[in-house]
Amino acid sequence: MNQSRSKPAVRGVRGPKSKANRRAPVKSGNDIPIMAVVVGVILLLVFIGLLIWGVRNNQSASGPPSVAASGGMIPCDALERTQVHYHAALQIIDATGTVHPLPSGLGVQGSEASPSCFYWLHVHAANKNVIHIESPADRVFTLGDFFKVWNTFSTYNGGPAEKLDSTHVSTLTVAPGQTVVIYIDLNDGKGPQPYTGDPNAIVLKSHETVTIEVTPPTTPPPAFTFAKGL
Repeated sequence: MNQSRSKPAVRGVRGPKSKANRRAPVKSGNDIPIMAVVVGVILLLVFIGLLIWGVRNNQSASGPPSVAASGGMIPCDALERTQVHYHAALQIIDATGTVHPLPSGLGVQGSEASPSCFYWLHVHAANKNVIHIESPADRVFTLGDFFKVWNTFSTYNGGPAEKLDSTHVSTLTVAPGQTVVIYIDLNDGKGPQPYTGDPNAIVLKSHETVTIEVTPPTTPPPAFTFAKGL
């Protein structure tokens, strides 16, 4: 008589597991995605670069402030403008007859060999007592504008105040009993002519010479000759 026998269970062989019985792989607590690290480093480098650029940009932009002049602001410009370029002269004479020269490099920040900016009104060492008027646009500049530039430039760099009023000419003080006498030579063959108005209102013109004297005594203005090429 044939009898069916069940097959003995094979040890070590397990049937298929259900999803409920599967165990999720165990992740280490220190496992950080590489992509996230790379992105984080890039963003940090970009932030540091922008920070450095901002600091350097602020440093390069620093310098003497713009001057509020009669015809508008006069900046300390990164470029030496030549669209409008002419020259006038200024002589300042004290009561002893001494001519006080304009400071070399007045209005040129840094040094003339390595300037960082130029005011549109400035003085070069090679041209004694000559005001260089160098502007990007044709406009009127006055002697008062020049003194404002001079005062701003001087005080910014730790120098004295430079004034032009009834009791001051540059750093000279007009003492009691003294007065200010002004001459203007337009280089038109007429020679120096007395000027009795407000010196701040004198319009700077090409090849004009302005002489300001603290008197007494009143002395004839010394002749001024512009160098060839100016």
